[in-house]
Amino acid sequence: MVIKIGFGLLWLGFIAYAFLFAPPNQPDTFELIQQLSTGEWEGINPLIIALFNLMGILPLIYACLVLIDGKEQKIWAWPFAVVSFGVGAFALLPYLALRQPNSSWSGSKDLLLKLLDSRWTGIVLTLATLPLLAFGLIYGNWGDFIQQWQTSRFIHVMSLDFCLLCVLFPALLGDDIARRGIKNPTVFWTVTLTPLLGSLAYLCLRPTLPERIQNSEPTRSPKGSLERKIQN
Repeated sequence: MVIKIGFGLLWLGFIAYAFLFAPPNQPDTFELIQQLSTGEWEGINPLIIALFNLMGILPLIYACLVLIDGKEQKIWAWPFAVVSFGVGAFALLPYLALRQPNSSWSGSKDLLLKLLDSRWTGIVLTLATLPLLAFGLIYGNWGDFIQQWQTSRFIHVMSLDFCLLCVLFPALLGDDIARRGIKNPTVFWTVTLTPLLGSLAYLCLRPTLPERIQNSEPTRSPKGSLERKIQN
């Protein structure tokens, strides 16, 4: 209960900070978002380009855990996962506050869960993330980024959102590890202490969840077959 209250308070605090204490919106914010969304990146700091695109990858990383976790919850997980593509941690924090710890697994996966459970999804996300990190870190202008962080609400809140998503991953990791029968606690701490890259490595290396196969035809007893032969 304490953890659930903590996530709830963090969510409310993040909302209050974003709207009451973060720097004001700049007149060109909408234009900047439009340029970032459409790939018109000329003149934009590579750090901001990388950050904006990483904020599209992080919800996918979370979806690989959230939608599987939600299958064993009383609340639907997909609305939180979908909205997180637009508002990040603002959508995922309520889910973390409402969910119950649960490491059980029913053993059935639809096509979407099979895709999210696949190691290939983790590999694709890793291959998309590493070039963005390299692009931002090598070509980015840190002085300009800090100045925009101090003066632009969009850049300021997006940066904090990115940091929150990086450090909140362990809140779902423990149950996901238990679902897969991983007993080594080193796995949890390695992923936890290596934000973003650790979560990607986990998605690439974690064993897939077992899927229970149900027979569509009922088993016929030998006795029943013998009786039919006698009747014939």
